[in-house]
Amino acid sequence: MALQCIDVPKLPGLSTIRIRGGDAAAGNPVRWPYLAENRSFKDWVKGGELVFVTGISRHRSPQNLAECLYEGKACNIAGLVVLTGDAYIGQLPNSLCQLADDLALPLFEQPYSLPMVEVTEIIGRAIVRAEHTNGGNVDTELLAGSADLLEAWVSCRGNQSAMAETLSCHRNTVRNRMNQLSDGLASDADSSDNFKALLMAHLLFNPESQVRQHQEIK
Repeated sequence: MALQCIDVPKLPGLSTIRIRGGDAAAGNPVRWPYLAENRSFKDWVKGGELVFVTGISRHRSPQNLAECLYEGKACNIAGLVVLTGDAYIGQLPNSLCQLADDLALPLFEQPYSLPMVEVTEIIGRAIVRAEHTNGGNVDTELLAGSADLLEAWVSCRGNQSAMAETLSCHRNTVRNRMNQLSDGLASDADSSDNFKALLMAHLLFNPESQVRQHQEIK
């Protein structure tokens, strides 16, 4: 399943992002994040982007923000995120939130204190993770609770005996946990493919694991 607008505030580290309007279209799929620096962004998007406007390089008046919503709707973007704070865009006017409802275009508010580099990285990884899980629904709690198992798989290169020693448990326990983790992904693929998909999701959200894996291969 593709990442949807409604999923963005639920991603780890993005809980301070709030949806302020356009809830009816909160299921819009997010193809990729895009940071808009120009007054108009229609020539730079292809559709499906989650567009961020900051007001840092260009003043964003309430009128211009409304234009962004109209333009975003016309360009079929996934949603619009406005960064607010004392320095640039103080707050979202209620009229803008109402316009987002009328246009059925998700409108989000993000505090300036949340670094954009972290936001785009988190969203980008979530999008790639969705693409690498064969369209299945990942039980994120199960995935998080099995981080030690996946990390052991990486460090032991899939050797279940070595994994059991690393995790201080029996080899059968390792096998059972791997099967349980695979079953947590709703997919038509077989269990081995499911486990590979979940392993990919773990690596995408834990780039340090990829570094260790490359170092061990060398």
